Amino acid sequence: MESLATILPFFRDVLGMPEVEMSDSDGARIAAVQSGESLIEFLEPESPDTPIGKYLAKRGVGIHHICVAVADIDQTMDECRAAGIELIDRTARMGAEGKRIAFLHPRSTGGILVELSEQ
Repeated sequence: MESLATILPFFRDVLGMPEVEMSDSDGARIAAVQSGESLIEFLEPESPDTPIGKYLAKRGVGIHHICVAVADIDQTMDECRAAGIELIDRTARMGAEGKRIAFLHPRSTGGILVELSEQ
């Protein structure tokens, strides 16, 4: 499992999403970032016997991918490359709703498949 220290810098520093302070009383460390009106929360168990620890042990990391809206996909892809982020797509391609998209490799984004979508 990837730690919050590995996952958070990509979303906060590379994609420029502001970090939001959060706390949890259920045995988890939480890191959150704001994207427009959306909030993305990342949880890391304090120990394996917490609810989050048990869930991850049973089911593994839980989402397939997330999609992040960007204003300029080419610029964002260049920023990702400069930050050492591995891209699956070398250039943007057409995706759902006719939007330009590109995927980033989970090896570089804390184990999460990330889709960039130009708005």
